[in-house]
Amino acid sequence: MQNYNFILNVDSYKTGHFLQLPPNTQYVSSYIESRGSERGWKETVFFGLQMFLKELEANPITMTDVAEAEELFKAHGVPFNYEGWKYIVYEYGGKLPISIKAVPEGTIVPTSNVLVQLRNTDPKVPWLTSYVETALLRSVWYPTTVATQSWRIKKLLKEYLVETSDKNADEEVMFKLHDFGSRGVSSRESAGIGGVAHLVNFMGTDTVEAIVYARKYYDEPMAGFSIPAAEHSTITAWGGPEKEVDAYRNMIKQFAKPGAIVAIVGDSYDMYNAADNIFGGVLKEEIIASGATIVVRPDSGDPVDVTLEVAELLMDNYGYTTNSKGFRVLPDCIRIIQGDGVNETSIERILWTYEQAGISTENIAFGMGGALLQSYTRDTLKFAMKASAIREDGVWRDVYKDPLTDPEKKSKPGRLALVDTSRGLKTVREEDAAIDKLQEVFYNGKVQNVQTLSGIRDRSSR
Repeated sequence: MQNYNFILNVDSYKTGHFLQLPPNTQYVSSYIESRGSERGWKETVFFGLQMFLKELEANPITMTDVAEAEELFKAHGVPFNYEGWKYIVYEYGGKLPISIKAVPEGTIVPTSNVLVQLRNTDPKVPWLTSYVETALLRSVWYPTTVATQSWRIKKLLKEYLVETSDKNADEEVMFKLHDFGSRGVSSRESAGIGGVAHLVNFMGTDTVEAIVYARKYYDEPMAGFSIPAAEHSTITAWGGPEKEVDAYRNMIKQFAKPGAIVAIVGDSYDMYNAADNIFGGVLKEEIIASGATIVVRPDSGDPVDVTLEVAELLMDNYGYTTNSKGFRVLPDCIRIIQGDGVNETSIERILWTYEQAGISTENIAFGMGGALLQSYTRDTLKFAMKASAIREDGVWRDVYKDPLTDPEKKSKPGRLALVDTSRGLKTVREEDAAIDKLQEVFYNGKVQNVQTLSGIRDRSSR
């Protein structure tokens, strides 16, 4: 992220809302929730708000910003609250007089519950609560959706590891889903935000921006790890199928040291030949002698059929052990990673197929690209921010919507709280909450209750 004029981080129609509230309005309270999921997801892993709040804290509004916004919106054809923003600059040093409360990041929350609640803190700027919706909602829905998808896949992988492996599933799973998504997203900002959301659940990534964001916003010196890996250009550059073995041998020479892990793409020409006759034949003894783990990467064809055939070919050549649960495991020197056509559905199909064939999940890992960081919209988890209460002349009253034509869009009235119950987390009215799970994370321009990635990971692992 970089310095920007926050006043311009808005939908155009918001600029005229200061003229549309009831005349005696002092405060507006709004909330954010996931109203459900178009994919049938029942829970969310809340994440990402702190990145936005730290940027907001670091970039107070200036009169230069106000002047720029005034000129732009006048030319754009919409109203602009010059006096309101000028008041914020002179009265608060450009810091936004709002309070934002949120569930701690990493918390697993059933859909249709309050995740964030905010209100203005100065009765002279009740319009500010709604003004921040565009930026605030964007800062929440995308990283929460990525973190939720990643968390769901982690649960799936753990289930199969428990069923088919003797290894500690909690430890083994952390490197089973690698982030390949950086080149497939819309911007560096998306790579950083989405990439660090994935790292809530896993520790494997090739998205360097994710590491940078984890350091900058969540106090994590090194959030994820990678390994030396080939791509097709570094294999095909050696000169065609007859030189394929030379390219692989060079990877082994350069990187395959005792304890190292090295990934080599195998489908530049004939994946099955590479698995059977090169990795499993010509180079087999060199691979074993290196003391490293060579991870063979199929990268084309039907991911279920190809990964199963590659596993069988490698087992034919390297042999296998049978663990206590009756599943076959390759020797430590050779493994598989699938990095093409990977999504939650294909991962489950591959793991199920492996299980049916008596092959342990520990033999394979996955690299996930666009489906991990880019295949979502705000409607994936049906995110919305709605006003729920307004204070006029010192008295709070409920605000809500209840559209006849779409009952699912009915919003919650009143000032809200999130509480623990015997049946899990539940949204109640603020006055009915003994202990509110929502914590104040932003007050009058300053970030509160700063969270670390380490703490967020602990929370999401419960």
